[in-house]
Amino acid sequence: MTEQTPLPAVRTYGQWRLPKGAGLLGLGTGGTVTLFVGIIAVLIGVLIDVRLGLVVAVVVAVGMAPLLVRVNGRTGAQAMAARLAWWAGRRAGQDSYRSGPLSALPGGRARLPGLLAPSIMLCAKDAYGRPFGLIKLPWAHHYTAVLRCNADGAALVDAAQIDTWVANWGAWLAALAHEPGIAGVSVTIETAPDSGQRLRSEVTRLIAPGAPELATQVLQQAAQSYPAGSAQVATRVAITWGPAMVSGRREDTDILAEIGNRLPGLAEGLARTGAGAAVPMTADALAETARVAYDPGCAYDVDAARDDGPTGIGWADAGPIAAQEFWNCLRHDSGVSATWYMDEAPRGTVLSSVLTQLVSPHPQLTRKRVTLVYRPHNPGEAARIVDGDVRDAIFNATKNPRAKARATADLRAAEQSADEEASGAGVVRFAMVVTVTVPSGAQLAATEAVVRNLAATARIRLRRAYGSQSAAFAAGLGMGVLLPHYASVGRLLAP
Repeated sequence: MTEQTPLPAVRTYGQWRLPKGAGLLGLGTGGTVTLFVGIIAVLIGVLIDVRLGLVVAVVVAVGMAPLLVRVNGRTGAQAMAARLAWWAGRRAGQDSYRSGPLSALPGGRARLPGLLAPSIMLCAKDAYGRPFGLIKLPWAHHYTAVLRCNADGAALVDAAQIDTWVANWGAWLAALAHEPGIAGVSVTIETAPDSGQRLRSEVTRLIAPGAPELATQVLQQAAQSYPAGSAQVATRVAITWGPAMVSGRREDTDILAEIGNRLPGLAEGLARTGAGAAVPMTADALAETARVAYDPGCAYDVDAARDDGPTGIGWADAGPIAAQEFWNCLRHDSGVSATWYMDEAPRGTVLSSVLTQLVSPHPQLTRKRVTLVYRPHNPGEAARIVDGDVRDAIFNATKNPRAKARATADLRAAEQSADEEASGAGVVRFAMVVTVTVPSGAQLAATEAVVRNLAATARIRLRRAYGSQSAAFAAGLGMGVLLPHYASVGRLLAP
């Protein structure tokens, strides 16, 4: 009998959890403190006068109701704040954007709308002499450099190699905690119809003068027919440095020089994660990417213009001519986009291929972007966070003598996170933004079911970014917009 070689164990991944503050009745720490203050106020009112106590009790009940009620996963206070902010923005005209020669913008330019409106493009060279563009957001003191990756994918790759890539990706994220000034990193996988212009240009370049006529015809026919129905996949990694980078009122030239020195090391680390060669994107390339995102109808013209040299699209002209934000979508130039965000990460453990179908091209989704946003904690913050999570999990698991299974599992997960952090693991906050762009609004209804089916294959729960489509669209571009820095709802309203 021949001895059979044992199959390698399938590696799974998980151990992510949403931190929950210690509180009663599902309230967070702030809500619990508010509840106790209200109870004390009621007792004092009863001691003074029973009728006064009843009035105070009614006021406290009305005030606490928005924190206790849940509306589509949010507290009532959060839902009310979001709705009020939407109404206020509409009254102020913030849902409408017009640019171009006939607009009120200085110089008749077509700047980017919304959160990217104050952005500035800076140009520099890294330590290897490669030019790159740096997006500056003055209000948030953020500087973002974007790396274009050439990932080959996991097709025909051994499982051991994939496990190595995943391990190197985790090590790369953990190392960001030791990178001074890092505010966040976003990974964007964008799929769109391939215009075929790049293939035609390459074929034209390869045809030698005097080549056989038959060979020339075959190449030309292939260049015309192969792109039909094919998809173009682009992968970008945006690295954002925060206010710590500009401490001491440093000049932009100093910041450009420091970031230029750091980029090659970060790019080389990405190469070991399966991302392929990571090259900094130039200012022109970033402007072209933003322009096509807001005006997908010009994608073919931009590809064709690249063959003749610079396209001439600058950062000040990368925005749409018109954009209109609605409650559930964003209309911009030649496209209509809807954006979802991750409401819940996969429960339990998953395989490394869990996001494959979500990020792959889909025939019913004309243009799709999936953006993963990571915000690493530095080692000091990480230790405090995991210790606090353990204390909160213990409180939530022991406040009821009959602790629920989910609270007990959350306690085990918190303790395991603390053990791993003590062993040198990093602590990273992560989120996901999914944007789908279609030519007309009539096609949006069909995309809703497709996106939810793709989310189900990834074992995540997506929710439509109602009332904040413009901001969510900007965050999904991977241009340095980190939404928590622009949030207007305080943490006190959160559970």
